[in-house]
Amino acid sequence: MQAGAVAAGGERDLLANAAAQGDVQGVRRLLEAGMNPNTVNSFGRTPIQVMMMGNTQVAELLLHRGADPNRPDPRTGSLPVHDAAREGFLDTLMALHRGGARLDLRDKWGRLPIDLAGESGHQQVVSYLRAQPARNAAPPQA
Repeated sequence: MQAGAVAAGGERDLLANAAAQGDVQGVRRLLEAGMNPNTVNSFGRTPIQVMMMGNTQVAELLLHRGADPNRPDPRTGSLPVHDAAREGFLDTLMALHRGGARLDLRDKWGRLPIDLAGESGHQQVVSYLRAQPARNAAPPQA
């Protein structure tokens, strides 16, 4: 299946649902069975876009299997790093960044992840984002 392709029938929602519920074992099982980590669900979103942001393990599993952390939400233009920054999930944001997520891309309202973290009062996230070179296109090496 091509990256981003929609799986047949109800299967297309399985991985996204497991990711949204933070079901690490379910996500692992589906990925090991060969499910594409970029499969679009019935709402046009990928598992990494709908994952439970506080679950860094889900993010790492999806990224390890090739999930695209820079695919914008079709409605808002937000990336997973925008969501993690807004909600204050520093560990998840760092995992996304290590996995290739860019921090310099804006959502449909022109906001960067650092803007959302600041608006929400997440100073640790703001500090991390400020420390990144040019909020940058190149993620740090693990």
